[in-house]
Amino acid sequence: MAGGWARDGAVGEQIEASINDELARLRARRAPLGESLTHCADCEEPIPEARRAALPGVKLCVDCAMDRDRAARPRGGINRRGSKDSQLK
Repeated sequence: MAGGWARDGAVGEQIEASINDELARLRARRAPLGESLTHCADCEEPIPEARRAALPGVKLCVDCAMDRDRAARPRGGINRRGSKDSQLK
């Protein structure tokens, strides 16, 4: 594939670097920081020792974590190609 002034394979390397950066960002976002709480930050129920050992920095019990996960629904993006407005402009 022609890349203009870029050397061969540079575009593929840029794509791969972008993917690796995004994966690193997502992994860092998921990892809780700090010490685990002994009691849930939402409902004050005790957090089992096994959960605290498995997830360092955990702040919520299993039930509250599941409730938050259910409530956080990703929004769908806008399909610009299928949008009539984008074709009229």
